[in-house]
Amino acid sequence: MSPVIKKKGEKFTLPGKYLLFILTVLCSAMMLVTFGTDVFNRPLNVVVGYVVIPLQQGIGKVGEWLSNRSEELVQIRELLDENARLKDEIATLTEENTLLQQDKYELNKLRELFSLDEQYSQYNKVGARIIGRDSGNWYSAFIIDKGEEDGLAIDMNVIAGGGLVGRITSLGPNWSKVTSIISDNSNVSAMTLSTEDNLTVSGDLKMMAEGCISFKQLMDGQDMVREGDKVVTSDISDKFLPNILIGYISSIDKDANNLTKSGQIVPAVDFEHLGEVLVITDQKKTAGAAN
Repeated sequence: MSPVIKKKGEKFTLPGKYLLFILTVLCSAMMLVTFGTDVFNRPLNVVVGYVVIPLQQGIGKVGEWLSNRSEELVQIRELLDENARLKDEIATLTEENTLLQQDKYELNKLRELFSLDEQYSQYNKVGARIIGRDSGNWYSAFIIDKGEEDGLAIDMNVIAGGGLVGRITSLGPNWSKVTSIISDNSNVSAMTLSTEDNLTVSGDLKMMAEGCISFKQLMDGQDMVREGDKVVTSDISDKFLPNILIGYISSIDKDANNLTKSGQIVPAVDFEHLGEVLVITDQKKTAGAAN
């Protein structure tokens, strides 16, 4: 075979078979060096130390962070579920507490009515609930849930709390309207319990802003009546039964005629908060004063 002669101006080219043979020999030599010696271990370890290991550490930290976030999400979901459950329990307990408070309130009211029933045990009575009232802050007139079908009638006395509330002024089959003693058009023949001096108790809604109603025509020549004395219904009224507590004298003034006295009374009944009442079904039949 004749030798390859490179002509002038032509580029040198190595045949492919020679290039493949050289690369094979070079790879075999490097394999022998790699397996037989540690010439490449140190550079490789340096590369691993500066590149691979930090990369692995970064990946590990990312994985740990993702794992922690996943656990936190699970905990948050559990806390949200627990919070929803606790809210339901709180709502249930609140409702139960409200019902218990209502039961307690009604029980206290029933106890008050029972005590009042015993206090006026000489009279027959029917319990009733207030279902409506006139506008304003005071129960000057209101509707109860009992009427003619329950045996009620006009002028029957109504009591609650500590004493006299008023009387029935109109009624239907299953309802009655009660006009209270604090109404502006109300007058009650009364007397002081300690001295039995007669007087007239008049309703006054303006004075009720101070928690009082008025009285007049008190004949007290001996100055025996004192502030704090009890005032009750008198025997001379043809609409109100006797000896029902109206209230307590809070002030006394002499009238201009120097013969009578007038003043203020604190009602025994809380006319701002009424719910249940007792209607006395006994009626006074004797003739007497107009009230």
